[in-house]
Amino acid sequence: MAGSNSTGPEVAATETLGKSAQNFAFIAMTCLFFFWGFITVLNDILIPYLKDSFDLNYTQAMLVQFCFFGAYFIVSPFAGRLIDRVGYQQGIVLGLLTTAFGCLLFYPSASLHIYGLFLFAFFVLASGITVLQVAANPYVAALGSEKTAASRLNLAQAANSLGTTVGPVIGSVLILGAVTADASAVQGPYLMIAALLVAAAFVFRRIELPTLEHVETTEASAEGNIWQHRSLVLGALAIFLYVGGEVAIGSFLVNYFAESNIAAMSAVDAGEMVAYYWGAAMIGRLVGSAMMTKIADTKYLAANALLAMVMILVSVSTSGNIAMWSILAVGFFNSIMFPTIFTLAVKGLGSLTSKGSGLVCQGIVGGALVPLIQGVVADSVGIQLSFLVPMLCYVYIGWYALYGSRASPVEDAVED
Repeated sequence: MAGSNSTGPEVAATETLGKSAQNFAFIAMTCLFFFWGFITVLNDILIPYLKDSFDLNYTQAMLVQFCFFGAYFIVSPFAGRLIDRVGYQQGIVLGLLTTAFGCLLFYPSASLHIYGLFLFAFFVLASGITVLQVAANPYVAALGSEKTAASRLNLAQAANSLGTTVGPVIGSVLILGAVTADASAVQGPYLMIAALLVAAAFVFRRIELPTLEHVETTEASAEGNIWQHRSLVLGALAIFLYVGGEVAIGSFLVNYFAESNIAAMSAVDAGEMVAYYWGAAMIGRLVGSAMMTKIADTKYLAANALLAMVMILVSVSTSGNIAMWSILAVGFFNSIMFPTIFTLAVKGLGSLTSKGSGLVCQGIVGGALVPLIQGVVADSVGIQLSFLVPMLCYVYIGWYALYGSRASPVEDAVED
């Protein structure tokens, strides 16, 4: 899921507790990746539910993603400072508790039936997840040999993908399948999630984890102008559009499949279909990791962007099962985009890599803005044609893969 690749301060293990202890720590951290994938994808289920409950138009409903992903942009810098002060393990505990508090806020939001309070709850919940991500990604990387760090992160990301795959199925049954027709149906599920998060915080407070310390590197203190690097700046925009496009499509699927000319599905059935979108991304990661050992990353990224565009064009120009399955197929082609764009963007930055990584990760705020734009278009011309908005995102990504990611003469001069 978008956002699960946030980076934090650089760390290294200063205490080796043994293989079994490290394995236990890794399993515990992997559970976090599952948790925030599961919680994040529930937005796709809640958006249509809140839209009906509060009689919202599409623009108003997309404020859910605006508040949720806006928290990434606002909170990320502060999250890094928080972890600098309290440490990684305590940062995880605080992140879990903050996320739990956001879940608890759904109860008064539903009882008072105030949409604005729901939006605040989404912001608080996402703030906690942001802290978790800033802490967990570098922690997992430091749990063992540097040579196997990428492998550990990929395995943890697989748990995140599992969470995004099962989340829509469970959410559809518990929320969209609820007998009540008002927003109170979210109270029970989110109270249960809050209880699980509090329990997880207690576990992380008590368990013994390898001690990590910050590493002072030339990267962290490097001076230089990252804006001179064309491929980096254009890459940050590509991340903005990728996350925005991926989130926007997922946000509209339930309402899209409920349309009479698409699938005429009930809310529950449509919600369960969202799992195919995120599950396709999980499969695509496995296929992509194998294919990219034989195909250049720029060409594979461009091919995926092109095929995503084709699938969207097929969906907006057809109806029935063809329209439904073609838009779900976009999830498969989304799979390798974030890590590939990220790698291309920071390539050759040298001592500026940390600063460049921070700029690229700020692009996650696209998940807040692109769905909102699609909401405006959906209110104007209809939900089916509104998918042309994320299609334009993939046009740019394809261009970036083939041309925008190339180093400019200025960058070459800087590297020399």
